[in-house]
Amino acid sequence: MMEETLPKNWAVRFFTIFTGQAFSLFGSSLVQFALIWYLTQKTGSATVLATASLFAMLPQILLGPIAGTVVDRGNRRLIMIFSDATIAIFTLLLAYLFWSGKVEIWHIYLISAIRSAGGAFHYPAMSASTSLMVPKEQLSRVSGANQTMQGLVSIVAPPVGALLVAVMATENMLMIDVVTAVMGITPLLFYSVPQPKQEEHHESAPKKSFMQDMGAGVKYMVSWPGLLMMGLMATMLNFLLGPTTALTPLLVTKYFGKGALELGSLDSFFGVGMIAGGITLSVWGGFKKKIMTSLSGIIMFSFAILAIAIAPADKFWVMVAGMFLIGFMMPMANGPIHALFQTLIEPNMQGRVMSLVSSVAQAMMPLSLIMAGPITDATSYQTWFWIAGILNLVIGVGSFFIPAIINIEKNHGQIKASETTKS
Repeated sequence: MMEETLPKNWAVRFFTIFTGQAFSLFGSSLVQFALIWYLTQKTGSATVLATASLFAMLPQILLGPIAGTVVDRGNRRLIMIFSDATIAIFTLLLAYLFWSGKVEIWHIYLISAIRSAGGAFHYPAMSASTSLMVPKEQLSRVSGANQTMQGLVSIVAPPVGALLVAVMATENMLMIDVVTAVMGITPLLFYSVPQPKQEEHHESAPKKSFMQDMGAGVKYMVSWPGLLMMGLMATMLNFLLGPTTALTPLLVTKYFGKGALELGSLDSFFGVGMIAGGITLSVWGGFKKKIMTSLSGIIMFSFAILAIAIAPADKFWVMVAGMFLIGFMMPMANGPIHALFQTLIEPNMQGRVMSLVSSVAQAMMPLSLIMAGPITDATSYQTWFWIAGILNLVIGVGSFFIPAIINIEKNHGQIKASETTKS
């Protein structure tokens, strides 16, 4: 497949869209903080927090394969606009419910699910479009810029959120997200987003159905042993890691006895770690085999999770240090693999494959949230952190001995996209 020649001003188009999305992400982070804090203060229940995370996650798991196929068949620019607009409209509705005093916990669950559904379409559309808007030799740098942006949001959003919840009603914080969503949509109204070249069909051949295209994405993933194994590994990691995020507010407030500012500081230190890790990876470049860098990152953040599990109640700084180390290792674990996929996966398959990988990776998280809430309520706030730290370490070390994972950079594309799309 021949690459589309990019305009000389590709960076202006991409980074204008990128900046709009960064503002939108910032607004979403404020909403996430506000809602988690509201539920923590109102209920103090691990099960409620786990359930909220479950509703925010299920749509992306269930809609992933469908969303990816829609992205590869449809207009990616319009999909991103529609997704952001849908999220903004329902956030506005939730703001009204808070303002009118009619909000119930199930309202938060439902609208979180709708916001998640919008994200299920937006993420693959933006991710798949990036490889067509950016020269291949610049994808790693753009991936680093994305990690840095996420790190900056992690630094700024939590303390801002902590300050705002003290001086501002929840409905006003939700309105900030509506404004930032509009900022994310605006660049898309003025800049085009490239479409991948579709497979050419003979006039006599029937056009492939939606289900055939969806099945082609599954075949492509299954035909790449390393990709399939990475999806399974990510499934287990997310099974273990998801509840640690959902349970962090309770660990901070009930075990360490801290408040909103301390909770916000954890995300900030996580963000500082992400930026430091991204810069380190850019300078160092990682191991020759990208997968070895990723597995090393997994092993190191497993030790950080164990440190949090061990920390005494009067040593909150241990959790702060642990969050910094987890953030530092995230670019090491995620960055090399993301750039690898964007480089190797066929452009007209990226929506489907990225969505499938994301869906597979998150598929077990609902079960872990259902388990983690009652386990934590029945035992201690550290229990799941012990479980996650130990089993993540086993997965990270064990993956060095799985040929399909270690050789992922060599065993890709055994069946070309054009072949997998045959009926």
